[in-house]
Amino acid sequence: MIALLGDDRGHRSHQELNALRPMLADMGADTRWVPTDSAFDIREYDGVWLVPGSPYADDDAVLRALTVVREQGIAFIGSCGGMQYAVIEFTRSVLGESATHAESDGEADDNVVTALACSLYGEERLVTPVPGTRFAEIVEEPFVGMHFCNYAPTAEAVRRLEKAGVVVGATADDAGAEVLEFPDHPFYVTSMFQPHIGALAGKPVHPLVRAFTAAVAARNR
Repeated sequence: MIALLGDDRGHRSHQELNALRPMLADMGADTRWVPTDSAFDIREYDGVWLVPGSPYADDDAVLRALTVVREQGIAFIGSCGGMQYAVIEFTRSVLGESATHAESDGEADDNVVTALACSLYGEERLVTPVPGTRFAEIVEEPFVGMHFCNYAPTAEAVRRLEKAGVVVGATADDAGAEVLEFPDHPFYVTSMFQPHIGALAGKPVHPLVRAFTAAVAARNR
């Protein structure tokens, strides 16, 4: 079972996720919305997708869940806000540094997530995989990715993460690090672009989502 960790607020992104769920079920991947302010135990799930829509109803619960997912090797994908919060959790828990989000915590010197100079809300960008990365194995050619993000990890935060083994898997204009691959984990990949956009129009499941569901299935073997 895959947890869609997030708060279904009926946004376009969440409508797309709900349209994707039957497609994933056809692939043998069952999903369940897990509200962030519910009494959940993330260890009950084989995979976790931290979905867009931050700030979440319970940011602290999200960050605690990310620690469990990272430490216990639960297959994980994080999109938009999911990527941002993964950066916060890793910076705090692994690097041992203060890390805040400008949107929810206000602007401060320890922001690792800040407002984009050019908003990517409702914007498409050409996403280019970085050769030699896991993401480049999943998606070989550049493609157009849809974004609904106003915030992103700072360039300095990404540099510090890279020193700790995090890999930039793809880049795009105005977005910087489009994909981050986290180390010492079977599958922990985050993206600025939202790979589920297009489900409402019946487009095929994105290769990143297929790779994630394959990682979930592998964990069950």
